[in-house]
Amino acid sequence: MSPTNPVRRPGSLGGTVQRAGSLGGTVAGTPLRLVSGLASPARGDMARSVRRAIGIRANPLPWANDPAEAYLPPGGVARAVHQDLPTMLIGGLGALLLQMLHPLAMAGVAEHSGYREDPLGRLRRTAAFVGTTTFGTVAEAEAAMAQVLRVHRRVHGTAPDGRPYSALDPELVTFIHVAEMSSFLASARRYGPQPLTPEHCDDYYAEVAPVALALGATWVPRSVIEVESYLLRVRPELYAGPQAREARDWLLRGVSRRPADRAVYALVLAAAVGILPPFARQELGLSVAGPLDLLLDTAAVTPLTRGLSALLRWAVAPPS
Repeated sequence: MSPTNPVRRPGSLGGTVQRAGSLGGTVAGTPLRLVSGLASPARGDMARSVRRAIGIRANPLPWANDPAEAYLPPGGVARAVHQDLPTMLIGGLGALLLQMLHPLAMAGVAEHSGYREDPLGRLRRTAAFVGTTTFGTVAEAEAAMAQVLRVHRRVHGTAPDGRPYSALDPELVTFIHVAEMSSFLASARRYGPQPLTPEHCDDYYAEVAPVALALGATWVPRSVIEVESYLLRVRPELYAGPQAREARDWLLRGVSRRPADRAVYALVLAAAVGILPPFARQELGLSVAGPLDLLLDTAAVTPLTRGLSALLRWAVAPPS
């Protein structure tokens, strides 16, 4: 199966985007070519810095590769998506942005998490949970889910719009799950190391659905069309209230003070914004005119992020 390539008229926006994207791709590849000549000790230092910065274990838990013991299929699409660090970084930030738009989910975060005091804590906990349920045994995954349920029992209250909320609400569990998995998949499709077919994408949603069901969801979308239909259904309920805008502004500012770290974070965040559904981008005030969004993403953000992603993969990969 090969995608069709529409004909671009000279001077059209599409042609401009294609030419700019080609130039951006050339520029983005230059840092990787330069870095690839570094000595292995420098690579080791970089790997340790990256892992320390985002809370990755120095010695990750071994994968469960026996189909009889693994919670998710060892040869499945979910493992292929979730093992890629750049995909998960970008998708994780995208998921946080999308989740802000649900006022009940946002109320739970604002009132029961310390995201201001522990900036990367929620992202790290999510990464640890996703890692365990994706690569762990049934016993390890069930233990991780039991811990999440214990925490969720304490997360309840009243949102600023007057509605009660609970982290055990099946509808809320479904939304959080869809926001996370659709963001991971969108990131993988744009920035992952391997192309994903429509069949791969459907398989991905089917593979990860049991996690949400085990956390209390009563229904979970299991295909691309079901996810798209679900988001259309809940769209009228999503908006950027005061708590969401405060969290958005905090996320946009970032927490690093080193110029190099801030530059990398800005690029990863721009990539995360770029994978959001258009309505979410607009609701969060992170969109310019539609064609300009496309031009910015295609000409600058996407090629530069692909270069950064390749560098991150190189840095954290075990030496051959």
